[in-house]
Amino acid sequence: MNTLARQNALHQAAQKRIEASHVLDGDAKRLVRYYREWAGSYEFDLEREDYRGPLIVAELAGAVQAAYMGRDRAAMATLDAGCGTGLVGIELDHLGFRLIDGFDLCETMAEMARQTGTYRNVEGDVDLNRPLSDYSTACYDMTVCSGVFTLGHVRPHGLRELARVTRSKGFVVISTERSYLEATSFEHEVLCLHQAGVLTPVQYLSNGRYIGNEDAHYWRSESIRGLAA
Repeated sequence: MNTLARQNALHQAAQKRIEASHVLDGDAKRLVRYYREWAGSYEFDLEREDYRGPLIVAELAGAVQAAYMGRDRAAMATLDAGCGTGLVGIELDHLGFRLIDGFDLCETMAEMARQTGTYRNVEGDVDLNRPLSDYSTACYDMTVCSGVFTLGHVRPHGLRELARVTRSKGFVVISTERSYLEATSFEHEVLCLHQAGVLTPVQYLSNGRYIGNEDAHYWRSESIRGLAA
């Protein structure tokens, strides 16, 4: 097999693995099993597909801090929800964020995030489709996530938990794949939280670069008041 043919084969294999992760219907056991098996090639696959989500989310978080928040970013408690192998955390660290916690559903991925050395703490076996019972209300200045609100992964109501753990006048910065937004009630969830005075969207970037040929929408929302646990 020549070099070009090999590269095409690797590209197609990466695409298939990514697409297969989108049909797991948020089922925790299936997701854990899939990501445990995928962990070894996960970052290579995303790199082949030019995964831009972590960089964009981190840079948006940095812009929010510079524009709206008085605290130095090195002193801001930041949660990387669904951190995977730590790609967002690495980008946040490059931008000067230091108090970064993370969690992921798959313990194998969480351990890889710990090995980056960029996190204060990383928890595994945490399912954002369920209440984050180990996380107190209003305990983070900033909550970020990339690759979480994706088909087959976290349902729209997961946003409510991210709002709950974010302090008043803090920010939630997330990506939603375009296909996810079109197929779910995510926009309705954002509207409900806004009408309830919980989150106020302050910026919405539509059809930004995300991964391969898939675009994403990027959201920056200010936490107005916390939700009850």
